[in-house]
Order: sequence, then C-alpha cells, then structure tokens
Amino acid sequence: MPTRLFDLNDRVALVTGSSRGIGAATARLLAGQGATVVLSSRKAEDLEKVRAQIEADGGQAVVMPAHAGSSEDIRRLVADIDARFGRLDILVNNAATNPYFGQISDTDMGMVDKTLQVNVRGYFELSALASKLMKRNGGGAIVNIASINGVKPGWYQGIYSITKGAVINMTKSFAKECAPWKVRVNAVLPGLTETKFASALTQNKQMLDMFLPQIPLGRVAQPEEIAPAILFLVSDAASYVTGTTLTVDGGYLS
Repeated sequence: MPTRLFDLNDRVALVTGSSRGIGAATARLLAGQGATVVLSSRKAEDLEKVRAQIEADGGQAVVMPAHAGSSEDIRRLVADIDARFGRLDILVNNAATNPYFGQISDTDMGMVDKTLQVNVRGYFELSALASKLMKRNGGGAIVNIASINGVKPGWYQGIYSITKGAVINMTKSFAKECAPWKVRVNAVLPGLTETKFASALTQNKQMLDMFLPQIPLGRVAQPEEIAPAILFLVSDAASYVTGTTLTVDGGYLS
C-alpha cells in the first residue's frame, strides 16, 4: 500500500545553521520532500549557495540570515516568517557553537557565556516563539540537534557537552508542555560527523585514532546520514513520537 508519511508538501520548515554540514543536508532533504525551507545562519552568502542547490533540484527555499545567539535576531526571524508565510510547521534547531577545546577547568568564562547563549538560550527562545506560532496553526514539529556528548561528555569538550545535556532535558520539557498544542518536540543525537564543526576531531589523526575504535561501525558519519533521522521526526511517520532522543552514532553509545 503506497504511503505519503514523509510528504512535506505545503509545510514551512526553518533550519538554523543551514549553511553547511548537518543543517545544509537537512535543508536539502526536507526541500526534496516538498517543504518550503527557510535557510538561516549568520552569513547570507553561504546560505545562498544552499538555496541555489535546492532550487536546482526543483525545491523551494528562502534565505533569512540571523544569529542564533541574538534574541533580537531570533525575534525578527520568527516575525519575518510569520509575515511572509503566516505559519511555521517545522523547526530544526541546529545552529551551535563550540569555541573551546581544552581542559574544562581552564575554560574562559567568556567562552562559557557564548556557548550557553547559542546552544541553550538560542534553542530555548526560538523553540518558545516557534511553538506559539505552530499552536496558532494547529501544531507542528520541533527537532533539536543535541549530541552524544549530551549523554557521554567528550574529552576537552566540557562546556559544549554540558549545553548538549541541557538541550536533551529542554527537549523533554517542551515536549511535555507543548503536546496539548499538537506540537511534537524531539532531539537527534549525532555521533562523530564529518563537518567543519567537528574538524578539530576528524582532522586530528591522534584524536581520530582514539575515537574510531569506540564506534562499532568503525567510521565517521556524513551529514547526509544524520538528515534522514530529522526527516523522520518532523514527518507524519513520527506522529506519535514526542519527547524522545534519536541517537545516530554508529553504535558509539551502545
């Protein structure tokens, strides 16, 4: 029997941090399933390249730059989406920062503040505004990109790991309280993935030699291998799934 569980036609999806990596791969996949995708990150130039790729493949995308750590930018972004489309059906909170790699006790407090501002407050504020817009239109789906570090903190990635642990709990809190609005909220926990963001690990032979033996599949993931998990959670295939974390890590946490 044919199914259209992954059909996203007539839905508007916002993907933050969509200029590259997991965000760009997710934006391309959602657009390929029919969604109109709002591409957002700090630099419009990088987003335009992703928009061009999506449109070349027959999809629809618009560029709306915003800094995920700026309350002013976040409020403006949601207001602009409302003004242009009158709705928001999908939010993928993907933009994140990890400015410090080193011993946790040596972490500069400015770096702590920056990481918390983008990875926790940014996710929280955008989820709060988006969920209200979704409520007005009868529901929607939010996916927060957390990390395996939120479950098992990474060496020399202390404050980043702490923020990702907070994202996991945030996901459960929003899921519980937004369920009456028919807004589902879930999280994806990627493992080590080949992105510019993770290049401090993937491009460091010593670190890679330490990590790979801990991954049963024995390799680093590609962004295109994370995106389908996000598609599942925002689609009707996951209509009874909320408050959960979907780990995509090659077996690392098993």
